[in-house]
Amino acid sequence: MSDFLQHECGIAMLRLKKPLQHYVEKYGTPFYGLNKMYLLMEKQHNRGQDGAGLANIKLDVNPGKRYISRMRSIDSRPIQDLFQKIMGRFQDLEASSLRDTVALQENHAFTGELFLGHLRYGTFGKNEIENCHPFLRQNNWRTRNLVAAGNFNLTNVDELFDVLVNIGQHPKQKSDTVTILEKIGHFLDEENQLRFDALKEKGLDNQTISERIADTLDLGQVLRKASSDFDGGYVMCGMLGHGDAFVMRDPNGIRPAYWYEDDEVVVAASERPVIQTAFNVTADSIQEVPPGSALIVRRNGKAHVEEIRAAAERKACSFERIYFSRGNDADIYKERKMLGETIVPRVLEAVEHDLDHTVTSFIPNTAEASFYGLVKGLEDHLSASKIARIKGLGSNPDHAEIESILLERPRIDKVAIKDAKLRTFITEDSSRDDLVAHVYDITYGTVERGVDNLVVIDDSIVRGTTLKKSILRILDRLGPKRIVVASSAPQIRYPDCYGIDMARMGDFVAFQAAVSLLKDRNMEHVLEETYDACRHQLTLPLGENVNQVKAIYAPFSDEEISERISQLLTPKDVSAEVRIIFQSVEGLHRACPDHLGDWYFTGDFPTPGGHRVVNKAFVYYMEGNTARAY
Repeated sequence: MSDFLQHECGIAMLRLKKPLQHYVEKYGTPFYGLNKMYLLMEKQHNRGQDGAGLANIKLDVNPGKRYISRMRSIDSRPIQDLFQKIMGRFQDLEASSLRDTVALQENHAFTGELFLGHLRYGTFGKNEIENCHPFLRQNNWRTRNLVAAGNFNLTNVDELFDVLVNIGQHPKQKSDTVTILEKIGHFLDEENQLRFDALKEKGLDNQTISERIADTLDLGQVLRKASSDFDGGYVMCGMLGHGDAFVMRDPNGIRPAYWYEDDEVVVAASERPVIQTAFNVTADSIQEVPPGSALIVRRNGKAHVEEIRAAAERKACSFERIYFSRGNDADIYKERKMLGETIVPRVLEAVEHDLDHTVTSFIPNTAEASFYGLVKGLEDHLSASKIARIKGLGSNPDHAEIESILLERPRIDKVAIKDAKLRTFITEDSSRDDLVAHVYDITYGTVERGVDNLVVIDDSIVRGTTLKKSILRILDRLGPKRIVVASSAPQIRYPDCYGIDMARMGDFVAFQAAVSLLKDRNMEHVLEETYDACRHQLTLPLGENVNQVKAIYAPFSDEEISERISQLLTPKDVSAEVRIIFQSVEGLHRACPDHLGDWYFTGDFPTPGGHRVVNKAFVYYMEGNTARAY
């Protein structure tokens, strides 16, 4: 992606089902769990580089011994820093001590059976250690301890905060993370108290009651009560002090979660291929946590999936497939290639079907898979053309003519090269922009000056800043007649409120284009009417909000907005004609049929809170307020 875009976080949870001695005897190390957690987190480093955290719970620990450990880091390389600090605690132990699992678990942290790891990309709040997951809610009763982490954004934090206040709590912070922790914690306390009172009436002593609660606590019921009014996209994970754990997914399946189980482990992560890699298992052995459900792992190691909220229409995030998730997942790789293939008709139109004078490339590095699909689509187009032309040669064609036709193929080169990121140590604007313009470089001699078209595919275009300040200028040095930038994603028109850092209307170049067209055509009244409509929406109950911002785009075709985007992003000093084209929403759905979450493109938000956020975002835009709308 040419634009820098922060996004949702990553989670990893691991339950060792065997005693620690089993892993020492089979794998030769007491650090089997830590090693696997390192792999699970490192293989998801694409999901969060602002911070990392790891928590561990030991089972069956005697009173007076620490059984919950947690460490977090906001180092520049947080995963490595985290594990270096944890493993540094063991570096002075003798080999014999490392095989004494009883002593290890008795005396050393992070030697328990249950792990929860988190990778943070901060869409809200400062990058401080206090904002790093996992979060702890501590209590002297093991079954009331809660360790929580997740990949989520809730849109109704204000309402949830008020719920906590109304039940008598005094939250220390108004954020979705703290709100979730305290909401689940409240119903966890309630479940404990109900069971304690019932068992006490039966005459059981307190120690027996404590063990009985640990064996029978209904974690699913706790999650049902706590999440009944959550609005947003989420995968929430938690561990209780006695060893129960969960991974809960939102009813629309917006955020991803996968899990795997065998006789040694239960493991969950945000992405399927990291589990495949870490445990050397096949994709078909890994399951997806169903929307609205939770994977629940009991302290005895037994795992099951339980419905928490009724599943709604599946709206899994399509940006996961376009950009965020690792491209080595078999399905994602195919889908990204298909995104490139489905945009071929628009590319052919943009170059006026002149493939003889068109060089095709991609903007590194994340658009590479889409580029392969684009090339395949162009080859298929040429193959069909070749067949028709050879048939047209008649029954006795000239060998040279056939050879000439068969030798035709798309012209492919690696034109753009992403260099190491330059440090913008100069604060003066023009000098800093000049440095930014050199983040990419080009392969000289790939384009015939003044003759060739140059097509480059990007996976998505959000703001277009890097295109305007850097990429288009650099590509223009090659002297192409026309530069075509093809986005494998549709036009991004609306903010995301479910975990991606796309919050402000004015940031989107598609929105800028629509506003520019409105002003050019003396239609500013649409802006004012939409502003009034959005303000009214914000006075309504959450469930009654509808997206009023669609009115901004309604007067224009996709092609008109694309043309205006091309004009807005073309630097004045670029000589080539610039055309920016986009994937259609239909093409997106064809390429990613199981991930139809497209609200950033269509404005069709899957939850009521999304509609309120987009209306608030437009109000903020009109009022010059740069705050986030959620």
